[in-house]
Amino acid sequence: MKFTELNHDGGHTLSVNVIHNWEPTMSISCTPDHSIEHSSQISTYTSYYHGHPVAVSHQDDILTLKPTPASKQQTWSWNPQTSTLIAGEEANYDGLLPALESLFGLASSLNSISLTLSSSLQSFLLQSGIAYISSTGNTVISQDIFWQLSDLWLTSPNPAPYPQKLIMNDSQRCHPVRPAKKTGTLYRRFIPWLEKTLSFKTLDIEKDLERFHRWMHHPRVSEFWQQADSQEELEEYLKKLKQDAHCQTLLGCFDDIPFAYFEVYWAKEDRIAPFYTADNYDRGWHLLVGEEDYRGRPWFSAWFPSLQHYLFLDDPRTQRIVSEPRHDNIRLIHHAQRLGFSTLRTFDFPHKRAQLLMLSREDFFLNNRLHPLAE
Repeated sequence: MKFTELNHDGGHTLSVNVIHNWEPTMSISCTPDHSIEHSSQISTYTSYYHGHPVAVSHQDDILTLKPTPASKQQTWSWNPQTSTLIAGEEANYDGLLPALESLFGLASSLNSISLTLSSSLQSFLLQSGIAYISSTGNTVISQDIFWQLSDLWLTSPNPAPYPQKLIMNDSQRCHPVRPAKKTGTLYRRFIPWLEKTLSFKTLDIEKDLERFHRWMHHPRVSEFWQQADSQEELEEYLKKLKQDAHCQTLLGCFDDIPFAYFEVYWAKEDRIAPFYTADNYDRGWHLLVGEEDYRGRPWFSAWFPSLQHYLFLDDPRTQRIVSEPRHDNIRLIHHAQRLGFSTLRTFDFPHKRAQLLMLSREDFFLNNRLHPLAE
């Protein structure tokens, strides 16, 4: 199957060594027994913490990394037969998460990793809920828990959920006060099968308006968005969204090159809310791919699941993501369903007939939706 089109409707503190101009030079993959298969003797996986990269080098089943300029190099050993990660003498929490991502990020069949750690680090992981004791007495972290640890992907993770205070909007719908919208790069993730870094950053009207105008006039985009307006009209549209507390405008980028536009929103205040029982922290999206070079299955398999990942990480109280594509946007609906979205109903907006799609947090993380699906 080939994807060719997508449109709208369509404590412990981990610190890192910032590696400038890092470029992966060798590929790594995971075999069915969870050993790491190298195309060269030494391979490198990059992991991010608060937006900054940490290189994790794999040589055979030895992982090495240096989290901070002042720290000593850490060594971790990987036992593929027992799926166990073993901490070396200098290894600590600072290097644990990047080491784990370099394993979970390569192996879709790797559901959990056993950990051999110092007693203090083990105690911290158990008390924080990151790890648990298995029925065999091992300290274990599961992939569904790991992918919910926001520090590796959110560039500025929230220290705690935003306090809840309910208000009534102009449509007489009660919803929580939303946090102030952040600016800059919000999410960053290394994509091993592309050897590129995916990021989501906030749209800057002054810098990005010309690009946005060009995208809106692309035939594939305008077919569904129907907003092939003048640059002045689109500027007013974006300014209105900027003032709207329930919606955030984002650009998707590969290696900092923009390729897509997203509107992510809180569903309780959105036009979709009257058509289902919206929860206080449900999220939703509108989206488009504006650059031809970034259409196709390998790209889609990277950015589309990552968009859902970002929304689930942004507030841990978000249990569902919804969308309302036009009913004839068959490609988007099909690919969303393959990711785990269910179709709840077909309904009518004043401007279109739409399908209501929904993805649950449980489905997304338990079924490891961040990995590409098999053909």
